[in-house]
Amino acid sequence: MLKIRLARAGTKKRPYYKIVIAEQQAPRDGRFIERIGSFNPILADDHADRIKLDLDRAKHWLSVGAKPTDRVARFLDKAGLKKRTVPNSPE
Repeated sequence: MLKIRLARAGTKKRPYYKIVIAEQQAPRDGRFIERIGSFNPILADDHADRIKLDLDRAKHWLSVGAKPTDRVARFLDKAGLKKRTVPNSPE
């Protein structure tokens, strides 16, 4: 099963994430199939380079059955690609 997820890069206390397509069993920072974007949480929320995402490739991978993780689903929802469902909370 394919997942669209974040792979951590950067140094200690300065995270930087790559948005990648990977097999579900692959290690978080290990082997991946394709890199489709990046996420820099250190930048301000309104900064243009905070989230970079190749929408055409994301659309392709969603069409072949790749499932996004919760965080990546937020990015895709904000870009208008995939509607995110909020998980059922007991509260």
